[in-house]
Amino acid sequence: MKRFIPLLSILLTALTILSATTVNAQIPKLPTQWTDQAMKASLPFPEYPRPQLVRKDWLNLNGKWDYMGGKDVASAMDPAKPAELSGSDKILVPYCPESVISGIERKQEINMWYRRTFEVPSGWKDKDVIIHFDAVDHDATVFVNGQKAGKHAGGYDGFSFNISSLLKPGANTLVVAAYDPNDGRAPSGKNGPRGDYTYTSGIWQSVWLEPVSKTYIENIRLTPDVPNSRLKVTVKAAGGQVIAKVLDGKKSVSEVTGNASTEFYIPIKDAKLWSPDAPFLYDLKLSLRDNSGAVTDEVTSYFGMREVGLGKVNGVVRPLLNGKFLMQVGLLDQGYWPDGILTAPTDAGLKFDVEFTKRAGFNMIRKHMKTEPKRFYYWADKLGIMIWQDMPAIWYQNQDTAKVRTVFRKELKAVMDDNYNSPCITTWVPFNENWGAFDVKEITDWVKKYDPTRLVNGNSGFNNNPGYQKALGDPGNGDYVDTHIYIGPNDASKPDGKRAASLGEYGGIGLFVRGHMWPVENNAYGYEPTKTALSDRYVLLMDQVEQLMKYHGLSVAVYTQTTDVEHEINGLLTYDRAFEKMDVEKVRQVNQAVIQSGKALNDK
Repeated sequence: MKRFIPLLSILLTALTILSATTVNAQIPKLPTQWTDQAMKASLPFPEYPRPQLVRKDWLNLNGKWDYMGGKDVASAMDPAKPAELSGSDKILVPYCPESVISGIERKQEINMWYRRTFEVPSGWKDKDVIIHFDAVDHDATVFVNGQKAGKHAGGYDGFSFNISSLLKPGANTLVVAAYDPNDGRAPSGKNGPRGDYTYTSGIWQSVWLEPVSKTYIENIRLTPDVPNSRLKVTVKAAGGQVIAKVLDGKKSVSEVTGNASTEFYIPIKDAKLWSPDAPFLYDLKLSLRDNSGAVTDEVTSYFGMREVGLGKVNGVVRPLLNGKFLMQVGLLDQGYWPDGILTAPTDAGLKFDVEFTKRAGFNMIRKHMKTEPKRFYYWADKLGIMIWQDMPAIWYQNQDTAKVRTVFRKELKAVMDDNYNSPCITTWVPFNENWGAFDVKEITDWVKKYDPTRLVNGNSGFNNNPGYQKALGDPGNGDYVDTHIYIGPNDASKPDGKRAASLGEYGGIGLFVRGHMWPVENNAYGYEPTKTALSDRYVLLMDQVEQLMKYHGLSVAVYTQTTDVEHEINGLLTYDRAFEKMDVEKVRQVNQAVIQSGKALNDK
């Protein structure tokens, strides 16, 4: 990895981007090593977008689209017909119009209209065609050849429509209306009116097509059952039988037959368990057959066998992975980018953050206030990083409560469903620091009941609270007693006899790195003058974390944060991912020492 990119290199990158064939001539404020590639791409994110339900045939619709947006254009909120996009700009999908990579770089468009044409491949004859949107913020209405294909509300989960009846030979016209007021009345996290950073609106993850038979595998739900040496499987389809084969490389592990839309189990004898130390993944092949025995659909997938729970270790309640305590040493990861905002510039960039976290000796990421494309979770599954998945907050939960609270509950369920199959996700976090919080105890219980295979941290950092609302505080239920201490880690929470103790955020110490900072006033919770001093300070904090773990029952410590984010300069990496602000080897050594010290507690 390049440890440092001098200012001259940044200027040369900007000049290269200006001279290249791009959507519009935009100059990035702070380019990453992937910015140039992304802005020049004719087909961004060419990788198959859904690693846990893979078909051979698909068509990527990312790339240049016609675009029209702004407060004064036709309303994009559930329109009856597509707007005319005459004289429109060009936008690079799937980058949001607020980002430099998109070629638009305008703030809070509210009404966004997208248009492109496509042709269905000749090999898809007699197949139904599904269009997929991996994320659109917030309300999307889709038209094909002037006819409404469907609509969806929710900025953080994917959706799809069968558009077969709307297609015609030759060129087809696709129009997407996206409406996003960013008014805090729907889940938006840091990407909202009381958030800290640049908004993201409209299409911000991949758009793609795939052909299917009339009866096909619509979705799958995979639940590892380690105590009973089996995998629970549900294959959603209109009908038929499912042949399920589990593979360890090329070696067959198990094969069973089940019915579509009905739970069945696949035995996994002597299972190889998934963990950060050994992130083993089984391959899964699913074939759907009709009553005559003909195969109507085939997909490939993967899964990890792992068990998450709570238990007592030497009388202390702790989170367990596969029956053993594993100290969770994590990073707060907000997933922001100076060039793509909520969208990584490339898949390599997406992978980079996970690889860096692993290389620095961490075993957990708290994915803070956003979701990611499916490939992010694939890299975490494959590389071996546990994920705490936050639900993006709403901001005005006490206004029009019948509507906004219903929206939050609906979208929370959608986010959980969308990411259910990823073994890396070990904890759900419905609320953070009381932001947009309501009915915390009830929602924590609901999340736990809806997905009993994972732990739940109902209100991470319940000791912190925004000044504009009354603190709801500790819900008293869920699986964690979780406080945020800046700088910390002293005064971290302690287990209460039924819940484990978590330090959901701490640290936040900054280092100024000239030439690698967002062009605003930069800040942090504390500062060190040099890389060496910051590295030594981190080692000291982790030495304190180890004391809290061994003698006060602490089980989780999440340092703020992976990278700088806009005005915040408290990352292990600069915002452009070009400079390592700590000695990564020192960080890795102390992280691993604390994790190993935690493992030793299992043997006492």
